[in-house]
Amino acid sequence: MSDARLDRARYRRILRFAARHLVSFWWYELILPRVGMGGVAERTRATRMRTLARRFRALAVDLGGLMIKLGQFMSTRLDVLPPDITKELEGLQDEVPAAPFADIRALAEAELGVPFERAFAWVDEEPVAAASLGQAYRARLAELDAGEVGFDEVVIKVQRPGIGDIVAVDLAALRRIGRWLDRLRVVYTRVDVPGLIEEFAEASNEEIDYLHEGANAERFAAAFAEDPRVGAPLVVWERTTRRVLTLQDVTAIKITDIHGLRAAGIDPARVASVFAEVMLDQFFRHSYFHADPHPGNIFVTPRPDGGAGPAFALTFVDFGMMGEVHPRLREAARQLVIAAAARDGRGMVKAMNDAGVLLPSADQFELERVVSQVFARFGGMGFAELRQVDPRQFRDFALEFSDLMIEMPFQMPEDFLLIIRAVSLTSGLCSSLDRDYNLWDSVEPYAEQVLRGEGMGIAGDLASQAWESARIAWRMPQRLDAVLGQLESGGVAVQVPKMEQMLSRVESTGRRVVSALIFAALLVAGSRIHAEDRVIGLVMMIGSGFPLMHVLFGRRRPR
Repeated sequence: MSDARLDRARYRRILRFAARHLVSFWWYELILPRVGMGGVAERTRATRMRTLARRFRALAVDLGGLMIKLGQFMSTRLDVLPPDITKELEGLQDEVPAAPFADIRALAEAELGVPFERAFAWVDEEPVAAASLGQAYRARLAELDAGEVGFDEVVIKVQRPGIGDIVAVDLAALRRIGRWLDRLRVVYTRVDVPGLIEEFAEASNEEIDYLHEGANAERFAAAFAEDPRVGAPLVVWERTTRRVLTLQDVTAIKITDIHGLRAAGIDPARVASVFAEVMLDQFFRHSYFHADPHPGNIFVTPRPDGGAGPAFALTFVDFGMMGEVHPRLREAARQLVIAAAARDGRGMVKAMNDAGVLLPSADQFELERVVSQVFARFGGMGFAELRQVDPRQFRDFALEFSDLMIEMPFQMPEDFLLIIRAVSLTSGLCSSLDRDYNLWDSVEPYAEQVLRGEGMGIAGDLASQAWESARIAWRMPQRLDAVLGQLESGGVAVQVPKMEQMLSRVESTGRRVVSALIFAALLVAGSRIHAEDRVIGLVMMIGSGFPLMHVLFGRRRPR
């Protein structure tokens, strides 16, 4: 089968999967509740979500390519997907059968413009890693290149043949599915699906651009150039293109290899502490961080030279997924700190809105109520007191907040999610190294530093808010007097937008009820006639779809 036919088959398979489950969603979540059977949808929802996630997981493993990355991406989107789906997708591994070395070699030689024998003195044909987008191999640079860069042991990362076309096909299918979903009111009021897909597309296109990853590696290395705790591989730019990346081989002790660490005289608990400090430095000081710090991407390299710092360095690899704390995010974080210091629920919600976390349809008053409850429960506690709180209280709060995240139209920016992902991986890895490790112990000094650094800003903002409140209070009697005067003279026009919306909704509902009756009549009559006259019966059943579409989409999307 030709590549074009394979691409079309892949495209249609993704669309069929989405269409089949969209029909199921329409039936259970839109149609059944309208005919008084919402209880059926409610009782079966968790099972249906798990089934959908399992089927998507099987599809992703079978198709490979971008579908595995999509599953991993969606497993982090607790803001838009229920836990039944995200939990099922958490274990989706980016491991697929390796492509033949001959195909990989042909692609690499075409990219580099020279035969392997000229570029490398030796290449191991067994891949170190085989993922859905690329494969990695150990190699040794040719003598001339090794003399120029100062080392010869390298790792070559090569894209899987044809992955560029597969990514393009998958993104085209996802964009079409996104347009389908964006027509459903129950979806577009809660999730900006096209925006979410474009966010995923941007991250995916960056991940298959190895020039971008090489630049990330150099930026990370420059940020920690003077820090003996951190290491990163050098990029061999002479042997790097958009689809081939050649890096210094920095393989050492895997960070979760407890026995290997102890054999090298390194205390795993000390590794946990240093790792947490390094990650927090990336967030708070460099505003640029490794967003995928899982055990396979971090090595512990012993430092026999001694000197300042620990007796080892943490060497990071794989810089395809990096996060950045932009000025807007930093300012939103500052406002969050100010609101937390003042226990101001409204200020907290405003900061979240400024950070782009809330969609326009969010019920901010409801969110303010929940945030105020959080302040009432935990707001007066310091870090030491929070450490002593019964974990069940945190769990109950997490469940309450998780429900709100699903019900409310939250959609966290990518950088927010990357921070959450990195912190989660950091906490889990540190706990695996030291069972007594407490992330609070590492976070507390940074939080105190931020508060000290922002102290003057917080005081100024609080003083400004107090002055504004006093000014409003001073003018309130005059404004009330003016309003009362207008009421006496009949000069105040009162509008009731809620009533107008309600009447419009009643009128729209009436039309849709009529359409629903027509749909039911055509469907029932068609099914009965079908036994005697297949053509007329089929036409009537197909025709029932038009009034059904009016029932589902008759209320036009507000603009």
